[in-house]
Amino acid sequence: MQPLDLIKTRFQIQSIHTEQYSSIGDCIKKIYQNEGILSFYKGILPPILADVPKRATKFFTFEQYKQLFSFGAPSPTALSFTLAGLASGVTEGFLINPFEVVKVRLQAENQVFSKQISAWSMAKVIVHENGFGLSGLNKGLTSTLFRHGIFNMIYFSFYHNIKGYMKPYQDKKLEFLRKFMIGLTGGSIASCINIPFDVAKSRIQGPQPTAGHIKYKTCLRTIHTVYVEEGVKALYKGLLPKMLRLGPGGAIMLLVNEYALDWLQKNT
Repeated sequence: MQPLDLIKTRFQIQSIHTEQYSSIGDCIKKIYQNEGILSFYKGILPPILADVPKRATKFFTFEQYKQLFSFGAPSPTALSFTLAGLASGVTEGFLINPFEVVKVRLQAENQVFSKQISAWSMAKVIVHENGFGLSGLNKGLTSTLFRHGIFNMIYFSFYHNIKGYMKPYQDKKLEFLRKFMIGLTGGSIASCINIPFDVAKSRIQGPQPTAGHIKYKTCLRTIHTVYVEEGVKALYKGLLPKMLRLGPGGAIMLLVNEYALDWLQKNT
């Protein structure tokens, strides 16, 4: 999945003034020719380090918020799933943002993989230059909170609400496929809706067009700037690789979590 994430980031950080890639195929070709095959895995360490606590936070807090937002009802309602998804995404965003800052900085660099500094060294450079705050290791925090909050809100709400409306199958294989398709659709829809915030996040956390001048600073202003200068299509840059990663990936995460919970409830 990491090569898809790198391709998404490369598309999102390029503006009309710095355009390098005309298509996904062109992006793959140029990265391979100019940077080498290992460069598709630039920035892989921060997601690896953050993935387990990120997923644990996503699903654990969703379950807790789901109970909180049931407001005394005997079972969670459609509103419960929606608010719990939103709150879990915001919580997740606070945790993941420093890792995202380091990852985007590494993915944006165009040199050969072997010449790139390590994730730890990049983190130290960021902290040394700008500290831990909103100009440093927590740069683009608002965009990250919007991105994760909106994604989880749609992702969890769609899956649990639609799954409840659709009649389950008795056949285990068909039931698995039913849940997988609902999760796939939910992840894809959430990716389409939250991507403008993803583009803003990449522009803020990535290299600025002019060295020494911060053009992309705040979330909503960045979205407005991209829209005015490049048009609405620019707010959807990187959508296809994002959907290819988070559509099936989102479905797999939901099913693993659901079947694991079922197993634990039956065996503990």
